[in-house]
Amino acid sequence: MTSAAPIRVVLAKVGLDGHDRGIKVVARALRDAGLHVIYAGLWQTPEAVVRTVADEDADWLGLSLLSGAHMTLVPRVLQLLREAGLDNVGVLVGGIVPEADVTKLLDMGVARVFGPGTSLPDIVAFLRQRAEAGHA
Repeated sequence: MTSAAPIRVVLAKVGLDGHDRGIKVVARALRDAGLHVIYAGLWQTPEAVVRTVADEDADWLGLSLLSGAHMTLVPRVLQLLREAGLDNVGVLVGGIVPEADVTKLLDMGVARVFGPGTSLPDIVAFLRQRAEAGHA
C-alpha cells in the first residue's frame, strides 16, 4: 500500500512587509497536519518566490501580505507563475485584504484569500479538499 506524497506548500512574505508571526503560525499548523512546508522567509521578490516554487516542486504557494501591496505584488507573482509554466500551482493569499480586493484577487486566479482570524483547521481542510479533488 502506498500513501500519497504530502502536499507541498511554499509560504512567503513578498515585498517590504516584515510582520511574520502569522505566517509562522500557519507554517507550523500545516507542518503539524502532515503537509510539507517550505518557508521562503521575509522580504522576498516575486521572482525569488516563483523560483522557490519551481525549485521545490510545490503544489501550492501561500503569500502573506499585511503591507497593502497585494494588488501590485500578487498579480506580478501570478504572471511570473504563468510565464514559468507553473499554472498548476495553486495560490493562496493571507493577511489583511479589503473585501473589495478579495473578489479581484479571486478573479485573477487566486484560489482563496484567508483573512485575520481564519482558523488553522480551515486552512488545512481547504488544502486537503483541493488535493482530493485534483487540486487548484
